Amino acid sequence: MSARWAGRHLHLVGIGGAGMSGYALAAAALGAQVSGSDRDDSPLLAELRAAGIDARPGHAAEHLPDEPSLEVVCSSAVPPDNPEVAEAHRRGLPVLARAALLGELTTLRRTIAVAGAHGKTTTSSMIAHILITCGLDPGYLIGGRLRSTGLGAAWGSGEWLVVEADESDRSMLALDVEIAVVTNVELDHHATYGSLGELREVFREFLDGPQAAVLWDRPDLLALRAGETVAFDDCGADLGEGTSALVWRGHRVFVPVPGRHNARNAVAALEAARLAGAPEAEAVTALASFAGAGRRFEQLGTAARGALVVDDYAHHPTEVAATIAAARSLGRGRVVVVFQPHLYSRTRQLAGAFGRALAAADVVCVLEVYPAREQAQDFPGVGGLLIAEAAADAAAGREVFWLPAFDDAERVLRERLRSDDVCLVLGAGDVRVLGERLVA
Repeated sequence: MSARWAGRHLHLVGIGGAGMSGYALAAAALGAQVSGSDRDDSPLLAELRAAGIDARPGHAAEHLPDEPSLEVVCSSAVPPDNPEVAEAHRRGLPVLARAALLGELTTLRRTIAVAGAHGKTTTSSMIAHILITCGLDPGYLIGGRLRSTGLGAAWGSGEWLVVEADESDRSMLALDVEIAVVTNVELDHHATYGSLGELREVFREFLDGPQAAVLWDRPDLLALRAGETVAFDDCGADLGEGTSALVWRGHRVFVPVPGRHNARNAVAALEAARLAGAPEAEAVTALASFAGAGRRFEQLGTAARGALVVDDYAHHPTEVAATIAAARSLGRGRVVVVFQPHLYSRTRQLAGAFGRALAAADVVCVLEVYPAREQAQDFPGVGGLLIAEAAADAAAGREVFWLPAFDDAERVLRERLRSDDVCLVLGAGDVRVLGERLVA
C-alpha cells in the first residue's frame, strides 16, 4: 500500500465498464478510497460493492462525495454534460480522463501493454495467464474476465502489470510501457481518426518509448518501430476442432482456443511472456491450460434444440470474419450469426464490409445498432438495416434477417436453430443478453 494512494479519494464516472472497474479495484488495492457510478446497475457494480467500493447505479450530482480533495475520473464514454462531471467542475475539483489514471498505474510496475484493433483482450489474457501460472503473480487490467481467475483485474504482488493499450481515444500514449505488443493496425474508430495514416502515426508514437516490442510480422507494422523488435506470426499452425497446434522456438505448442487469429495471439503472448522472464517451456505448458477470456468465443450453453450458443465481442468486419472461421473449425453443422452493430459512426463507414463478412455464415440475423456514446439523431439514415441489406447482397441466397429487437430475434432463432448448429451472438453492446435468453 502506498502512502500517496492511501491519502486519495477517487470517484470514477463510468465505473461499471470493463476497464474502469479494473482501475477502481487496482486503486483500492493500493489504498485509495474509491467510489463511482454508472448508467445502470450490473453484476460488475455488485462485485465492486462487494469489494468495499461505493458503486452506484445512475448518474446524479449527489453521488459525488463531499470531499474537498476528491479526484473525479471519467470514462471516455461519459459526455461532458454528465451531472457528476458538471458538479465536479462547479466545485472546482480536478476531472481526469481515464487515461491519466491508467498512466499513473503503469508507472508503478514494469508494464506490458497490448495494442491493436483486434485481439487485445485475448492476447493480454493469455499473457496474464502465462505469467500467473509461471508463478510471477502479475497485476493485470484487461477488457474481459480471465476465466481461470474469474477476474478482469488484479493488482498482484509481482513486478509486472499487463494492460490493454486503447487507440480509440489515443489513451495508449499516456502509458509508461516496457514491453509493447501490437497485434494489428486497422482503422476502427472513425470518430477519432480521419485516416489510416493518422492512426499509424499514433501507433508509431506509442512504439517509440518501450524497450522492446512484439509486432505482427507484416512490413507495414514492422516499419512503425525503430528499436528492438520481435516479429510474430502463427508459426504455420495446424487448426483442429476448436484448437490449434504449432511449433514455437522449438517447442510444440497447444492452443486451446479456436481460430488462426488465436494461434497468432498465442505466439504474441508467448513472446511477451518470454521477454518478461517466463521460461519458454513453462510458458508453453501454461498456455495449454488457458481457458479463454470473457466474451471472447465464450460458450454460453445449448439452445432448446441443442444448438451451441457462443458469445463474442467481435464488432469489426475483420473480427466477425475471424469468429465465423473459428466457429467453422468446431466441425459442427451450420453457423448461424446474430450481429449487433456497435456505434452509428462505425456502421456508416463499414456497412458493406460487415455485410461481406457476415455472408460467410449460413444464416444471418442483424439487430439494431447499439449506440453506446452516440445519438441516432446525429446519424440520419444509419442503422442496422444497412448491414442487413449488404449481407443479403453478398449472401448468394442464404437467409438474412433484419430483426431490430431481441424479442424478434429470439422468436426467429428458436424456430430455426438445429441441434448441430453453432449460433454466434456477436457485438460489443449487450447482445450477450440475447444469447443467455436462448440457452435459458
